[in-house]
Amino acid sequence: MKIKITTDSACDLGGGLLERNGVTAVPLHVLKDGADHLDGVTVTPGDIFRHVERGGDLCTTAAVNVRDYEDCFGDLSARYDAVIHISIGSGFSSSFSNACAAAQAYGNVRVVDSKNLSTGQGLLVLEAAEMARSGAGAEGICARLGTLCGKVETSFLVSRLDYLRNGGRCSLAAALGANILHLRPCIDVKDGKMQATKKYRGSFARCLEAYGKERLAGREDILRDRAFITYAEVPEPVLEAVRDAVREYGRFREVLETRAGCAVSCHCGPGTLGILFLRK
Repeated sequence: MKIKITTDSACDLGGGLLERNGVTAVPLHVLKDGADHLDGVTVTPGDIFRHVERGGDLCTTAAVNVRDYEDCFGDLSARYDAVIHISIGSGFSSSFSNACAAAQAYGNVRVVDSKNLSTGQGLLVLEAAEMARSGAGAEGICARLGTLCGKVETSFLVSRLDYLRNGGRCSLAAALGANILHLRPCIDVKDGKMQATKKYRGSFARCLEAYGKERLAGREDILRDRAFITYAEVPEPVLEAVRDAVREYGRFREVLETRAGCAVSCHCGPGTLGILFLRK
């Protein structure tokens, strides 16, 4: 079968990964100063960070709408035997339900809820693309993705709390207390939703080293095929320390680095980094 894999821009597969794997990504919408922008097309995380630094309001993301999906699926469904769309998790965005609504008009379009975001979603996208290249059928790919959805380990360490606070994800008191104590929260995706699971204390570099070791060291339940280091405006020396930790404790056959897109950046801000991989 000739199968096309699609996703949305929340997957954070930059650096040519989408192009090399033949994947089409539909951009989410970003609202900045009341204007509607397209994630990665007319606005970047850097634009968002500079806007906030200059005193602008926090930007927000909006779902891919039904019309956007209809335009994408209408074109591709006519050229492929099957289209498999891997959406940002339904717990984070209505993009999934909008994709399902659009897909009803096409008998060969299937929509998969990744129950994830960022390169946690991206891990599933790459798996689907590899299966499609190897000749797997649409049913087999969807079944495999359904199994893998619950095995993605997605987490991010956040260096500052103003974005989370302004987005309504932590109280002002909690933000002030964490800033005074130099606490860095770890955000995990669990059951399709983001949860704060732990706070690290100290410099961001030291916290990231501890985070990397705790995520990877001594674990036997990790699939060592591939991992992502995904980040937003992390200084190079700090990033290198994370690379060292992943090399020492992860022993992955492939480690890919990507910059977090607008979805993560709008909610977590600069100085955010995650190590993402699959469990057995």
